[in-house]
Amino acid sequence: MDAMAEIRQTFFQECDEQLAELEMGLLAIDDGDRDPETVNAVFRAVHSIKGGAGAFGLDDLVSFAHVFETALDHLRAGRLAPAPELLKTMLRAADALADLVSAARDESGVEPSRIAALAAELRALDPARPAGEGVADEDDSFAFSPVPMDESMFDDLDPDAAARETEFAIRFRPHRDLYAKANETALLLRELAGLGEMSVTCDRSGLPLLSELDPEGGYLTWIISLRTGAGEGAIRDVFEFVDGDCDLDIAASGEGLGRGGDDLAFNDEDSRGDLDIAALIGQMQASVEAELARVAETQTAPARPDGEPRLDLAAKPDHAKPEQGGASIRVDLDRVDRLINLVGELVINQAMLAQQVPEAGLSRANGVATGLSELEQLTREIQDSVMAIRAQPVKSVFQRMPRLVREVAALTGKSVRLVTEGEHTEVDKTVIERIADPLTHMIRNAIDHGLERPEARVAAGKPEEGVVRLLALHRSGRIVIEVSDDGAGIDRARVKALAAGKGLIAADAPLSDEEVDNLIFLPGFSTASTVSDISGRGVGMDVVRRSIQALGGRISIQSRPGQGSTFILSLPLTLAVLDGMVVTAGGQTLVVPLTAIIETLQPKIADVHGFGGGARVIAIREEFTPLIDVGRELGYRDDDADAVAGVSILVESESGARFALLVDAILGQRQVVIKSLEANYQHVPGIAAATILGDGRVALILDVDVVVASSRADVQSLDHLLATAG
Repeated sequence: MDAMAEIRQTFFQECDEQLAELEMGLLAIDDGDRDPETVNAVFRAVHSIKGGAGAFGLDDLVSFAHVFETALDHLRAGRLAPAPELLKTMLRAADALADLVSAARDESGVEPSRIAALAAELRALDPARPAGEGVADEDDSFAFSPVPMDESMFDDLDPDAAARETEFAIRFRPHRDLYAKANETALLLRELAGLGEMSVTCDRSGLPLLSELDPEGGYLTWIISLRTGAGEGAIRDVFEFVDGDCDLDIAASGEGLGRGGDDLAFNDEDSRGDLDIAALIGQMQASVEAELARVAETQTAPARPDGEPRLDLAAKPDHAKPEQGGASIRVDLDRVDRLINLVGELVINQAMLAQQVPEAGLSRANGVATGLSELEQLTREIQDSVMAIRAQPVKSVFQRMPRLVREVAALTGKSVRLVTEGEHTEVDKTVIERIADPLTHMIRNAIDHGLERPEARVAAGKPEEGVVRLLALHRSGRIVIEVSDDGAGIDRARVKALAAGKGLIAADAPLSDEEVDNLIFLPGFSTASTVSDISGRGVGMDVVRRSIQALGGRISIQSRPGQGSTFILSLPLTLAVLDGMVVTAGGQTLVVPLTAIIETLQPKIADVHGFGGGARVIAIREEFTPLIDVGRELGYRDDDADAVAGVSILVESESGARFALLVDAILGQRQVVIKSLEANYQHVPGIAAATILGDGRVALILDVDVVVASSRADVQSLDHLLATAG
């Protein structure tokens, strides 16, 4: 990839970030945020996209971004009020801007009439436009219109142009945001020096005391005298990319440029000579050194007569600045993936060494064993650090949903508000990438099937506007994502009738509420009465469940008629490694995820009780818990194992119910590397994945919830017996 292609790719990556910031800012304003910085952030996002697009000659993108930026500038200056209709227009403009960016990236096209219509709406927002004035003449960005001739454009061809040079007085004061966006004052001044003869003076009067100094702040003001024939427009072009991130005043000779009430004056010596960057940096350094000397003098000086205390450099200032985020770099994802794979191999090799040392007869006090223990600790720290590199907040996925909600709400004619929580919950990047589509399906279904139409909501005593909530949180070493709505809930009678009509179940099948709810995950099932652009083709929720299961996760439903439904996704934090307990069952070696385990115990004869149908329970602290024989459940043996001879592992399922898994023995606790079973073999019920043990053998990782669910019939009959027994 050549240098320009890399720069172009970086530009589009930054566009994605700017577009996300733009949409989040507009939604915040729409929700009532009146912080001026929010509006400024939205303006800067569009301005940054426009500036970068101009560098690559993306004229359509530049043209629309300029119109959008102008409307945002009116909002920023208070000339426009953030009314709901205004925000709807700007949100649609943000969508159009995103489409233009995508079209530029993919070298495809966008419907010109749609972009032109939105540009006309944005121009019509100009408060200076007379009421009723049309905008048709402005729709075509490339239409010819006469402009005043700027004779300075012919200066290079005119030998007498130098005689018409003008001396400009310029005051330039950078803000902290200018530096935060990787712009550099010295480079701007160097480019300005290319326009003519220039001299620069640094005004350091704005420097605060050292105790009040923000290292990333902007305190210096540059007073510039420039003699040029290029004109004021060329000067402003130099500062185009930092517009809004600095204070800039330009005055031609004789106009006067005020500073604190006094006009700026230049002496003969200051007004001659080219810019010397080295001297400029030296001047900045001298300014800082002078300030440090002044601070030191203040520290050693006696107390002032007015009793003002001296500065104590060792004391923590009362108004300390909040800690700023650290620097970051962009790293190709393939490199991180390779690093993850190598760390996985390191974990496996460390486990092999840990197993071979005792087999070689080396004692724990041996130096090799000690070194191996340190290696194990370092391996864990490396693994944690590498996984932290891949960890990303789910915000990147959540940010895509507001646009989806607006589009689906418009298609269905419903009024919908999206509420998100837990956007900063972190999870492995691979998980984030693979949950975007399932979440999209679920939110579309929540709006289309879950929420009632506005008139039906009003008739039911609900607000006309429906609410869809998207929540993320960490729970028991996993990430839980909930998609809920305040709609009508699942009509279980209708769902059961539709499933029976499609031949998916028997018409007289006795199903619990939970089983009826889960019918919507069956392939080919749909509650839509007509096929539309949104739903009705019988695909969607079955795909969602398969996608979640492929990630080692599971999905459950909670629904209350008339109050709404909640879909709960439980996913692993990472697809690379996990902490597990290595056990044996039916002569096979298995790994039980440590996050599901509550405790282990050795049953006594008096604690184990049998019921009809082969079901057994174990008494744990005066409570009966279903006992599941793992070896028999997975088909490793036909007969029940001796509960007293084995070990019981108390686990908790995603529903919160507790079960005891009966295994033959516990071999120890290990950190294991997850290997996909589906990618290398095929899906096996009750098995989430596989791993490689220290001796090179393959062990299967148990899917606790699936094993528990497969014994549901026994558990339900057991619950009935326990309820009957009181």
